[in-house]
Order: sequence, then C-alpha cells, then structure tokens
Amino acid sequence: VRLQTQPKPQPGQPPLYSGTFDCFRKTLVGEGVRGLYRGMAAPIIGVTPMFAVCFFGFGLGKRLQQRKPDDVLTYPQLFAAGMLSGVFTTVIMAPGERIKCLLQIQAATGETKYSGSLDCAKQLYREAGIRGVYKGTVLTLMRDVPASGMYFMTYEWLKNILTPEGRSVSDLSVPRILFAGGLAGIFNWAVAIPPDVLKSRFQTAPPGKYPNGFRDVLRELIREEGIASLYKGFTAVMIRAFPANAACFLGFEVAMKFLNWIAPGL
Repeated sequence: VRLQTQPKPQPGQPPLYSGTFDCFRKTLVGEGVRGLYRGMAAPIIGVTPMFAVCFFGFGLGKRLQQRKPDDVLTYPQLFAAGMLSGVFTTVIMAPGERIKCLLQIQAATGETKYSGSLDCAKQLYREAGIRGVYKGTVLTLMRDVPASGMYFMTYEWLKNILTPEGRSVSDLSVPRILFAGGLAGIFNWAVAIPPDVLKSRFQTAPPGKYPNGFRDVLRELIREEGIASLYKGFTAVMIRAFPANAACFLGFEVAMKFLNWIAPGL
C-alpha cells in the first residue's frame, strides 16, 4: 500500500521509497516491527468469514453450473464459479481494505488521525456514513471478481496436472497442494495488481479528489507516471502471494478432509 500510494517525486528529488526492500528498511527503522503489521486488525477480524464466504461462493458457483453433482466442469466454468466467489467476498473485504490502507499511509506520513481500526471505522462512519466505510467497493469488485476467477481456475488446473495418472485429485501430497496453491496465488495477483493500485489510491484520497471514481485515478496515474505505475508494489505482492496462498489452500484441503471424516454425510 505504501509503494502504491507514494506521491510522484518532485523534479530532482528521489522517491520516498526506491523499491520494496527500501520501503521495508525504512518502515522497520522508523516504526519497528509493529510498523510492518500496521492496519492488520481489520483484515484479521474479517479473514475467517471472508475465506469462508470465498470458498462457499466458489462451491455455489460450481453447483449452479452442474446438472449432476459429479459433472466435471470446464476451465471457463471454473473461472465463472471463481468470479462469483469474488462478488461474495467484496462485502467483507471492502471496508477492511479501506481501514487497512488508511492506517498504513497514516503511519508513513507521520500524521495520527486514527488511533486504530475501530477508531478509523467510527470516524469514517461519522464523516460520510456507510458510504465512507465502503468507499472503493467498485474497485474492490474490479479487482476480486476476475482475480478470484483466475485463482480458482488455476488451482484446479494445477491440481489436475500434478495428479499422477490413475490417481485421484483428492490424494495429492502436501508439497503438491502447496505448490498448486502458491502458484494460483501468483496468477491471482498478476490479474489483481492494476485494480489494486487504483483501489489503494482511491481509498486513501481526500474526499472529492476523484469525483469520477476509478476513471480519474487511472487518468492521473497514466498521465503522471505512465502505464508501469499500475504495477507499483509488484515485488512486495509476489513475495507474499506464494506462501500465503499455498498455506490458504492447504488449510482448506485439510479442513475439508477433517470435516468429511467427522461428518461424511453432511
């Protein structure tokens, strides 16, 4: 978020952060280890229901396209099911992302308007009502709908590729699940980064700066910093994407096996 929202430097001046590792170093030196986790209370509160809704949406998307429970879906159908999961998660994701972004850039600028996630949510609601809390919802949808489609389609595709001939996909080893999940996360973020940059800019902008929404953000970025600005924070996102999503899908597969073992008919 800090890389995505840093202002364009003045002529002859260096940028605030020269890259991912410079941002990491300056955050660590200026704010300590806690600075690396700034704004994480809101995402942590929302992560359990968000992933529950995410996988539920994917399962629902698959069932809506199946005539029989054992029908094998095509990859475009899996992509469509994944997109539905992105619609479901936006309801939970949008306010959490808004709060997280505001708290992270607040720490970088040195201003202290919000004392924490709850205080930030209260102030946003007091200033602009529920619309203030959900500012950036359309951009969150633009990010999560196609990215979730890519996420789940890639994961299912990789599972099929990694399954030995004559074996079931459900018998995949832990290293193969980790690899498939991690690579799916990279594909997910390859699609999600440009709208994520626009979302971060829009959600942290002062009220009224972008009256036409994401179109104004896009015009400003392209005009002032070029097309490459849509991939700000690429390195940081990709460093996180593989391990985080590998763990996510492993957790899902283990949870499903456990639930099927304790309640096979549920």
